[in-house]
This record gives sequence, structure tokens and C-alpha cells, in this order.
Amino acid sequence: WQAIALTSGLFASLNATFAKLTTASTTSTLSNTLHTYLPSNLPPTTIEYTLRVAIFALSLLFTGTMWALYTKALSAAPSAVHANIVNTASNFLCTALLGMVVFGEEVNGLWWMGAGCLVAGTVVIGRREE
Repeated sequence: WQAIALTSGLFASLNATFAKLTTASTTSTLSNTLHTYLPSNLPPTTIEYTLRVAIFALSLLFTGTMWALYTKALSAAPSAVHANIVNTASNFLCTALLGMVVFGEEVNGLWWMGAGCLVAGTVVIGRREE
């Protein structure tokens, strides 16, 4: 169940990343690059809109995959809180890494402290239920 919950968190962060790419300027840059290298007479706006629709479709696919894995982890874990802790921690870590790599975001110590507090709070609640 732990691997399933970890993977669910990864897909949750992929969903967030691709949802952001749907409206990000990074996608415009990518579509301009594609327009340069694709041998077609399509206008740049057509390539950009097609790329944004494809990215949005991937975001929806990642959402569905995340929910399927998350519900599977919930049913396989000893408790829902355990699955939630692993899923949340995985989601935070992957979101931070993808934000840095894809969008060049700066994830400072305060962000890590906040994420750590959220995960620690979830662990405390989980131990209280035991």
C-alpha cells in the first residue's frame, strides 16, 4: 500500500504541474520551439492551443490515475490516515521538485518548514487514532 500511496502522491503533483502548464508562459515558449522545428504550415497559435489542450488532457488523466491509486491505497492501508500521510508527503516532495525543475521556482527553507509541519501534524493525528 505504501508504494501505491507514494505513486498516488506523484500523480497528484503531476496533475498540479500539468494544470499549471495549461496556462503558463512556459507552454508558449515550448509551442514556439515546436513551430520552428515542425515541418507544417500551421500557424503558431494553432500549435499552442493544440499543445495546451493536450497538456490539459494529460492533467485530467493524471487526476483520474491519482484518485484510482489513492482509493486503492486507502483500502489496502491499515488505516486511511496512514495512506493519507504517505500520499501527502509524496505529493509535497514531488510538487516542490517539479516546481523547481519545470518552472524554475525557488523553494526556500520556509516552504520546507511549512510542508514539514503539515506532514508532522498529519502524523500526530495518525498516532492519536492508534
